Amino acid sequence: MANLEIFQFPTRSDNYGVLLHDPQTGATASIDAPEAGPIQAALAQKGWNLTDIIVTHHHADHTAGIGALKSKFNCTVYGPAREAGLIPGLDVEVKEGDTVAVGHADATVIETSGHTRGHVSYHFPGESAVFVGDTLFSVGCGKLLEGDAPTMWASLSKLAVLPPETAVYCGHEYTGANCQFALTIEPGNEALQARAAEVVKNDANGRPSLPTTIGLELAINPFLRASSPEIQTRLGLEGQPLEVIFGEVRRRKDRF
Repeated sequence: MANLEIFQFPTRSDNYGVLLHDPQTGATASIDAPEAGPIQAALAQKGWNLTDIIVTHHHADHTAGIGALKSKFNCTVYGPAREAGLIPGLDVEVKEGDTVAVGHADATVIETSGHTRGHVSYHFPGESAVFVGDTLFSVGCGKLLEGDAPTMWASLSKLAVLPPETAVYCGHEYTGANCQFALTIEPGNEALQARAAEVVKNDANGRPSLPTTIGLELAINPFLRASSPEIQTRLGLEGQPLEVIFGEVRRRKDRF
């Protein structure tokens, strides 16, 4: 049974902030802290008091607001142990299999390195939601800034086995551009074609295409679809190891 109210809002140029609120206890967590102002405005809009910041990785566009928010709210900051020295104000270091609570709702920590060395995601099974930072995007995935293709493929594979109805909240809204790229990799994918058309309408109406779901991403996201015969054929990599196929898709996206 879901306990949390989840509120998503834009911040910075293309980030999305997310607040999680347990109405029973009043506990409220921010997933990452891209910048303090929009988070404070969202808290004020909802009438919530920030108790926790739950950090996915150390990049400044996910941590820049921590200092101001912690000073104002005296909140507890959770984040990956492998990046402890890089995250300001970190109070609680977390690793694979740890639990982080927001009121009565518990998240399991999943280590999803690749974009950064210690990146983590937070799966709230009771809420059917996962918060993936910059590991998985809608029709995309994060750049391999501190990892390699096998590492990121292993991380994505951990997310891919979550229940298909799981809502995926990611750190950025890149869906439109990601669809354009994905159609160059798997143009015959009818589900992808339909999603791309839907995203065009969303963009025209100023609506985000987030959150997505695990099931939808398995159907349309080329970074999760290394086993697709069409993708393997288009890349000339039929029968190659899946992490090799994934790596080629990532290389092509980097050049797109």
